[in-house]
Amino acid sequence: MKFLWTVTSCAWAVHAGALRACGTCCTRLQRELGSKVSSPGQPAYNATEDSYWSLQEAGLRPGCILRPSTAQDVARAVSIIGTVDGCNFAIKGQGHAPAAGFANIDGGVTIDMTGLNSTVLNADQSVVSVGAGASWLRVYQYLDPFNVSVAGGRNGLVGVGGLTVGGGISHFSPRVGWACDNVVNFERGAVFQAFTDIVSSPDFDIYTSLVAGFLYNSTSKTWLISNSAVYTRPVLDPPVFAELAAVPSISNSSQLTSLAALADEAATPPLNWLFATATFKPSVEFMQEIFDILNSTFYSFNPEGGVVWDIAFEPLPSVMLSYAAKTGGNILGVQPEDGNSYIMLLSALWPNSASNAAVEKVSRQALAAIEARAKAEGLLRGFQYLNYAAPYQTPLASYGAENLEFLREVRRKYDPLQVFQKRVPGGFKL
Repeated sequence: MKFLWTVTSCAWAVHAGALRACGTCCTRLQRELGSKVSSPGQPAYNATEDSYWSLQEAGLRPGCILRPSTAQDVARAVSIIGTVDGCNFAIKGQGHAPAAGFANIDGGVTIDMTGLNSTVLNADQSVVSVGAGASWLRVYQYLDPFNVSVAGGRNGLVGVGGLTVGGGISHFSPRVGWACDNVVNFERGAVFQAFTDIVSSPDFDIYTSLVAGFLYNSTSKTWLISNSAVYTRPVLDPPVFAELAAVPSISNSSQLTSLAALADEAATPPLNWLFATATFKPSVEFMQEIFDILNSTFYSFNPEGGVVWDIAFEPLPSVMLSYAAKTGGNILGVQPEDGNSYIMLLSALWPNSASNAAVEKVSRQALAAIEARAKAEGLLRGFQYLNYAAPYQTPLASYGAENLEFLREVRRKYDPLQVFQKRVPGGFKL
């Protein structure tokens, strides 16, 4: 029965290939998302079709319409659509784009975002979180009792998502710029929260290996989040990663595999690289501050040939530090009683060697701003992981005065002529 209505609903497709693709796509979407997917003649389908501003848009007939209620629904839908060749889709907010096909489609899938319309003001009334499918009128009506407003559409029936993606002219624009200039971030908080919950757990799962990565491309001015979540027991979906897995994503390559296969990564092409590092106490709010500092530092910097910034966050749990005592100790200077922390690796890769000095300067500015903010908030740890440290950093000194002096005693005993100190230019010196 599902197959029959799906094929019938795709009768508007222009050729047999599109018909089959649409049928497959709608069938899979309904299997995954149930009643959130509607077909022609159903009330939800008709409600979306009747809500368009222009007759050109309303005249198109999608094979099925998805009305997601969560960001996860959207992520699941896009993942499904992406696996079906020939399955095309449209995205509808409040439907104020007049041209046919901008927010609706013939024979494909229309994703009606209007169910994602939540509006929440933060505690100090400085930031409002708005669902992509909300109308600006809904936002203004919510904010009115607080005597605050936001740079949004002049016509309240226009949608938040569409206006913002296009730039967005507001009554406030002469004062604050385009609507898009006033966006703080596009839903990254969920990743920070999930990462922090894992890192700060007093019962850190010892089978957990996690790297939360954020990549920024200076040419396209886009961010990409990529998490490497590895569990060292043969469990496909361990509970420790449940919160992270619930964050909307465009792909998930979870599988049971061997370390030999997992570690067999493709070689990176020859490029210029730099590393720098710092260690912090867990804090969701501070991770957002790190992102804001990086975004504001990187946004206007685009050297010839471009640069990709790769920021990785890795847990440094106290349980990991406890093993040193069982094996006679080490000189790294981090102790279990310090509590759980996380290491940040700030790296950059770029093709043009003429940009070396400029990239290094920007990286130092970003790290200095982050460390200053962390220190002011009592979140900066002294430890600098030597394998991630920049040449200008002092990882050996970060081990503590006592451990540093011990290393110097070893140097004096085994290298009295300072051969390794003076005849080996590279690396960090005592």
